Amino acid sequence: MEHELKPADRVEVTVLVDNYIDIFVPQSTPVDHRLPFSPSRHILAEHGLSCLVRVFAGDKEHTILLDTGLSRECMAWNARQLGISLAGIEAVVLSHGHFDHTGGLPGLLTGMGRQVPLIAHPDAFLKKRMTGPKGIAELLPPDAVALKKAGADILLRSEPSTLADDLLLVTGKVERKTPFEKGMPGMEMFTDGRWQPDPIRDDQALVINVKDKGLVVLSGCAHAGIINTVEYAKKITGVDHVNAILGGFHLTGPAFAQVIPPTIDGIQRIDPDYVVPMHCTGWDAINRFMAAMPGKCIFNTVGTTYVF
Repeated sequence: MEHELKPADRVEVTVLVDNYIDIFVPQSTPVDHRLPFSPSRHILAEHGLSCLVRVFAGDKEHTILLDTGLSRECMAWNARQLGISLAGIEAVVLSHGHFDHTGGLPGLLTGMGRQVPLIAHPDAFLKKRMTGPKGIAELLPPDAVALKKAGADILLRSEPSTLADDLLLVTGKVERKTPFEKGMPGMEMFTDGRWQPDPIRDDQALVINVKDKGLVVLSGCAHAGIINTVEYAKKITGVDHVNAILGGFHLTGPAFAQVIPPTIDGIQRIDPDYVVPMHCTGWDAINRFMAAMPGKCIFNTVGTTYVF
């Protein structure tokens, strides 16, 4: 079922949190706008992701925040260093409930002084853990009660929905059809009174349709698979051309090494104008994307704004 997504004149994605910082990376394409060097500006990086999304249509402007990074401090600090006020955010969207995407939420909400819509899949608040050869690592979910007290208006949605006067779409649960995109091994969730395998159903992405350019798809970790995510975005919007794919593709580490080549092949078949791998994509995969898609693949650093 298609969801009507109004075309935007322009979208700006500013990266507030990511794993990489390099103040000397030059602009490489017409769409990546790097910070000018300043010895007085101190930008931080951490294992997490947060992106400020501004969507423009006519004289209307909407600001949405995707994720809030790992720590309480990093996102807020970087926003101040960039001269960005977070006070005007209309809503926060959680790509999923993992700790490296939700850490800045309590501080953000406390400082807003008003209720802020928080859009998430219901599974984002389940207890989760990761099992492996080295044992079990508990993954504490966001504290829904504390977030509500801090000012979150929690909106649980598993189906596609729109924000910003129908200029921005949240995918909800992503269809999984690509054979090699099997999720994250060893993940478990506590539901129905017991621990069971976690397919990370709460994984979702943001989608904007830029007029005469096509879709801009922004993922958090793409635990559903970045190919699945983009193909689902195309399906539910009815828009075939993809202008840009940005975000974490979760291809880091030995468990995902064999998934890198078919993922690059799949992205090449989609043929976006630009691809910006971030966060959990991993150094090896990012370098392979850069080699396979010269002129289209952009190396991301914290503080960069992408204008489509």
